[in-house]
Amino acid sequence: MAEHRPTLVRPPPVDSSKAPIENALELTELSIIGPDLFTNTRELRHPPGARGIYGGAVIAQTLLAAQRTVPPDFEVHSYHCFFVLPGDSSVPILYHVERVREGRSFCTRTVQARQRGHAIFTVTCSFVREGSGGASHVAHAKPIPPAALAQMPPPDYADPDFLRRPRGEDPFQSFRCRHANDGLESGGGKSEGELSPDKRRVWQWVRARGRISEEGGRRAHLAALAYISDSYFIGTVARIHQLWRYPVRLEDVPHLEPEMQEYLRRLNEWEGHGGGLEEYVGRPAVGMMVSLDHSIYFHNPRRVRADEWMFIEMQSPWAGDGRGVVTQRIYSADGTLLATAFQEGVVRLKQDDQGKGDGEGKGKAKL
Repeated sequence: MAEHRPTLVRPPPVDSSKAPIENALELTELSIIGPDLFTNTRELRHPPGARGIYGGAVIAQTLLAAQRTVPPDFEVHSYHCFFVLPGDSSVPILYHVERVREGRSFCTRTVQARQRGHAIFTVTCSFVREGSGGASHVAHAKPIPPAALAQMPPPDYADPDFLRRPRGEDPFQSFRCRHANDGLESGGGKSEGELSPDKRRVWQWVRARGRISEEGGRRAHLAALAYISDSYFIGTVARIHQLWRYPVRLEDVPHLEPEMQEYLRRLNEWEGHGGGLEEYVGRPAVGMMVSLDHSIYFHNPRRVRADEWMFIEMQSPWAGDGRGVVTQRIYSADGTLLATAFQEGVVRLKQDDQGKGDGEGKGKAKL
């Protein structure tokens, strides 16, 4: 029997001249098999407790694959994908790119990610030629919240000890900050806990670890932004509704080892929503939470520097019938609105016969 590997070809050594995100997202072209066909060079991350591969990795690699088929003066401006099946990190992914349209100002690509002969992910993205909008054009952008700039992490920020993972496991850093009610759009001077869910916000600063190489260039920065756009995205619904979302029953927390209890307490505090763990008593618990679709509009692709701090604001205008919708705005540290993203996902609660504040249930939710 052939050796089982999560890649079609043996991965090369990690390139220390590149940022961890570049190594993690590296693609191998399979021109010997067919045109516009690519595969993952390295095994993709499968977060603990997740149903499959981290979705942001597939988002980023499909974007990278599409970028390789467009002229260098074309930049991505819109990206619309569907998560079809969970990806298996132990199986190689094949990325099939189709050149749908070649225009003077715009070109369109579709990419399908396949495993074991089945599509697990599909995307349509559009690219625009730089400067094709003309010298005169309309322009405006929603400004970055001033209170977010006041909470920007320092350049030498290091992850808290309890969050540190083995080197290379997570190519991004995240710094949580608290939403500051501005008294206007967010709810007229009420405290965060008094706001209705649609007016609550989740704030964080993110950046890629290390420095993205000149060889990777703009396209590596855009892929890195796409990668991080899926982080905690649909999870915003659980946070603004204060749902119990940890993989252990709430009533079992006092019986855990003291180190694990402390970890959960600090993680909950770091995420910035809800008070102590005791405040989850009687709260509903997440039974299933997965992404269905994901869209990104890139507003200023040439201003994206993913290895510098970027501010992310997430909010949810609606949730119901076992689903939720979340919007996301991504800013550079100088206040430039870089991108706007949208995601719909399944957000199912454990039903009454499965208990509340319970990280386990009698039955597993299915799609």
